[in-house]
Amino acid sequence: MVARRIIPALDIQNGRVVKCVRFLDPRDAGDPVDLARLYDAEGADEIVFLDITASHEKRAIMLEVARRVAEQVFIPFTVGGGIRSVEDMREILKTGADKIFINTSAVQSPDLIAAGADRFGSQCIVVAIDGKRRSDGSGWEVYIHGGRTPTGLDAVAWAEEAARRGAGEILLTSMDADGTQAGYDLALTRAVADAVPIPVIASGGAGSAEHIYEGVTRGGAEAALVASLVHYQILSIREIKAYLHARGIPVRLTDP
Repeated sequence: MVARRIIPALDIQNGRVVKCVRFLDPRDAGDPVDLARLYDAEGADEIVFLDITASHEKRAIMLEVARRVAEQVFIPFTVGGGIRSVEDMREILKTGADKIFINTSAVQSPDLIAAGADRFGSQCIVVAIDGKRRSDGSGWEVYIHGGRTPTGLDAVAWAEEAARRGAGEILLTSMDADGTQAGYDLALTRAVADAVPIPVIASGGAGSAEHIYEGVTRGGAEAALVASLVHYQILSIREIKAYLHARGIPVRLTDP
């Protein structure tokens, strides 16, 4: 069985890490390079950075953060937020990032997925999906623009299309669970994981090691995104992995 990955997520606003609840009310959580270095030392498998103020005017801030991370962190990292073209992808990857992720631009211009995969390889292209449960219980709707704009797209169907177009992974966030520390939306995660032939990263809601265990077992995810859990030192990466290992989940262990 493939080792399950634990991936800290760092939302970047004006060069600082912040944490939101259901995409709202960002709170400062520290310096991105310091946190990335800490998570690398603790045994994180990868790191994801989301530039939540990614206008073209502020892109230089995130590019500089990515360069600093690449100089000091030795695990793969992914950068997303405001990427609208293959040239934007190239700029991010040139800093030393291993992957990029696209969300709004993928929905608005689906051909961008294939264009990025053709230029850089599918392994570099992650499609992020923000899904919210429909009030009638008929599934989950895709939202864009940082969770502000409903699209009418079904999250499972969109994940399937993204995979067909060349995405190498799906980063799946439950808007209902995001920041709540009440657990992943396991039904959403399982529905997407069962529908696509590429890895799914569960995101939104992890508040305990048990939640992560559920995400990679009942949810079918190949990786788990964590944020509040580690930013606010509720658990360390090493503690999460030790818990998973003790319950028979294959993980990459590091020396303390």
